[in-house]
Amino acid sequence: MRTKAVEVNMPMLAVRGLVVFPGAVMHFDVSRERSETALKAALSDDKLIFLTAQRDNSVEEPEIKDLYQIGTVAEILQILKTPDNITRVLVEGKYRAKLVNIDKSKPHLAADIKKMPNCIRSKGEDVETDAVIRAIKTAFEQYCRYMPKMPKELVVSVLNENDPEKFFDAVTHNIVLPVEDKQALLEENYLISRLGMLLAMLSREVEVLDIEYSIQNKVREQIDNGQREYYLREQMRAIASQLGEDESVQDEVEDYTDRIEELKLAPEIEEKLMREVYRLMKMSPSSQEAFVVRNYLDTILELPWNKTTKDKTDVVKARAQLDKDHFGMEKVKDRIVENIAVRALQPELKGQIICLVGPPGVGKTSIGKSIAKALGRNYARVSLGGIRDEADIRGHRKTYVGAMPGRIITAVKNAGSSNPLILLDEIDKMTSDMRGDPSSALLEVLDSEQNNTFRDHFIEVPFDLSNVLFVTTANTTQTIDAPLLDRMEVIELTSYTREEKFHIAKEHLIPKQLKKHGLKASMLKIADSAVYAVIDSYTKEAGVRSLERVIASLCRKAAKEIVADEVKKVSVTAKNIEKYLGVKKYLDDDLAKKNEVGVVNGLAWTSVGGVIMPLEAIVLDGKGTIETTGSLGDVMKESAKLAVSYVRSVASKYGISPDFYKDKDIHIHAPEGATPKDGPSAGVTMTTALVSALSGIPVRCDIAMTGEITLHGKVLPIGGLREKTMAAYKAGMKTVIIPKGNKGDLEEVDETVKNGLNFIYAETLTDVLDNALAGKPSDIKKKKEEIIIPPVKTDGHASENSLRS
Repeated sequence: MRTKAVEVNMPMLAVRGLVVFPGAVMHFDVSRERSETALKAALSDDKLIFLTAQRDNSVEEPEIKDLYQIGTVAEILQILKTPDNITRVLVEGKYRAKLVNIDKSKPHLAADIKKMPNCIRSKGEDVETDAVIRAIKTAFEQYCRYMPKMPKELVVSVLNENDPEKFFDAVTHNIVLPVEDKQALLEENYLISRLGMLLAMLSREVEVLDIEYSIQNKVREQIDNGQREYYLREQMRAIASQLGEDESVQDEVEDYTDRIEELKLAPEIEEKLMREVYRLMKMSPSSQEAFVVRNYLDTILELPWNKTTKDKTDVVKARAQLDKDHFGMEKVKDRIVENIAVRALQPELKGQIICLVGPPGVGKTSIGKSIAKALGRNYARVSLGGIRDEADIRGHRKTYVGAMPGRIITAVKNAGSSNPLILLDEIDKMTSDMRGDPSSALLEVLDSEQNNTFRDHFIEVPFDLSNVLFVTTANTTQTIDAPLLDRMEVIELTSYTREEKFHIAKEHLIPKQLKKHGLKASMLKIADSAVYAVIDSYTKEAGVRSLERVIASLCRKAAKEIVADEVKKVSVTAKNIEKYLGVKKYLDDDLAKKNEVGVVNGLAWTSVGGVIMPLEAIVLDGKGTIETTGSLGDVMKESAKLAVSYVRSVASKYGISPDFYKDKDIHIHAPEGATPKDGPSAGVTMTTALVSALSGIPVRCDIAMTGEITLHGKVLPIGGLREKTMAAYKAGMKTVIIPKGNKGDLEEVDETVKNGLNFIYAETLTDVLDNALAGKPSDIKKKKEEIIIPPVKTDGHASENSLRS
């Protein structure tokens, strides 16, 4: 007993020129608004949608009479939006269904449908089915002979299919039939009838293709005769051109000749170009080779061979321009101003190749355009990130299809002058593979002794790059080949300090974001305290990209308040900033508020700036082992051993037991434990912590220190002083102990920091300990003598207190 099919309501698409079968995976484009709404409705439910073909493709708003009654329920697999705003849908047919009624109560196309069986197979038809399948296979083989693009593997897989239903689906999916025929196949319920209809349709299609093929052969023969006639005519035209009878070709040749002579190139270059012009004159104007030669000549003649811009030599204006565009970057600005000054005295100066190395976001790329503006030069940028083909630098030979010049020559052409500033961005991101090494190709480009005769593979003639000012950028020099690095003058750009970020935000980022978001300065007021709060608590970076994003977030929230709440002005301060940005992402370091034993404030450098690195030391009963924790590197562990050896040499001076290295365990820890730490600059910090822990003398909590140590107690210079001192100033330190050898580096330290800190220049560890310890050894010794310790029964081992006494 058959059960009555239940009507189901679901979204519907009326497709044009397409029939979807159950089991088929197909894609099609949707442009009608109601159809897109139906897709969204299906996606929000179970992704099922009813697809039925239109009878007339020109109908924009189809009614039930305009649609075929039998369609397919399909599942939506994927939806993409193309650049021309057309929706592309990928679906898979699930089962057949019959259209009962169109539901007009919904904003999208919807229909009431009844599910139908995909196929009905009758008993006793196996022999007839096999016969029809064989006939279809024969017709399909004939069909594939006329379809040379049909993959052989596909043909073999279809012919080897023995299941009647799967065979029907495979053939139907891979042949081209009219929509009416495919709809008739879809509407047929019985398998044997479907196969018979498919055989009739396929046989008719083969007959049509056979006739079409015969017609094409006749046309091809006619075309061949026409080509022969065309070739003879082109020969006649070439002869006429030699005699000056073809005006169009002659005019083109004269135009190229005049342009070459106007450039006044070197004799060998002019001779090469004239040979190409003579070759072009002998070719057919419409031939492929003529197109290649014409493209070659146009590319070379468009290069700025003798076009130059005059350099600006006013150093004051140039410095003002650089200061206007960027805050800080004193080394880069000084180098550019020096370059301008030298060019004022020696205009023929060449070989200027500068490499700006620094962390992301510090303005390496943007400073390039500012330098070009200050020098009065044209500007072009070449991105080298991810390049792994030598042809990207040197170009392709013009004989290849689609050949073009390399990026260097293209940049010069786009700049429009032979002496531009070319920024080679991300030079450390280049890689190499079997197609060549772009770094090796750049060796000639960036060598002032060779680049005056740079030969691109496409133009095949030397081009002078010696007047080009190359500026390269990189995040690190470790991935740059040594020969390439040797050709560049490296300028290190460190991370921005807190004060620099503040000035950049106030002078550049906030005005830029206010303008971008349509706000006036009177509508949004960001207090200085709020800017510092953003820098300290919501960003942690070397550059200012995240800072700019946070400022943009404040502008958006202010715009929302102004528009929604009709507020005329929004003020952001340190007190209410959490209202706009949420809880603080980065908290201040948990530093000691009072003098403690064995706790010292060290200073460390990171890629995002300097930080306070508290170092803790504790002494325990044991066997003389030294334990270091806090993800310390090998260099820091060696510094700990150095510190222990030094403390042993001065133990008597600080009232320390001379045998502490035998019967005491020393544990040194550097929070935060998950952050790897390494480097020699923690030597003075470790030594101070050990002396304090072993002697019981507290360390001043308002003092921070940095410096490398030697076995004899000398304090050696370190790096990153600018960032470290900014961290100490931010943390509220009053005194910073630095190596005496770093005294000259204070010139790079921010004036605010220098005025807010007291600097002590240590030459030896004695200088460090005398200033860092909150007490003298004699005071501790006197205090210990006043303490009377009662005898304590032990099991043979002394307690920690008795050993310290």
